[in-house]
Amino acid sequence: MKKQIIAGIVITLAAAVMTPAYADVDEVAAKSLAKKSDCFKCHAVDKTKKGPSYKKIAIKYKGKADAESVLVKQITTGPKVKLEDGSEESHKIIDSQDQGAIKNLVGWILSL
Repeated sequence: MKKQIIAGIVITLAAAVMTPAYADVDEVAAKSLAKKSDCFKCHAVDKTKKGPSYKKIAIKYKGKADAESVLVKQITTGPKVKLEDGSEESHKIIDSQDQGAIKNLVGWILSL
């Protein structure tokens, strides 16, 4: 009986530690920043436009420890990106300096 209780506690703690930081995102704020920054011009939640859908991006980075930092860098530095049609252009830089808002947007994308 003690082993079962201890096992249950360990499983509960492990699940809590493994919960992604983006589990609690403000979806309304994320979408608002995306709209303000014209992100929806090239991206949609679940369909490919000029760029990949946000769901496709979430799948690509699922389980990767550096997912948040890679995406934050992507939207804050404007690197060259390959588009769905094979062409390349500089990624638009997000219209915010607020790191919390930027991380919330990235968290929302990764939560899809």
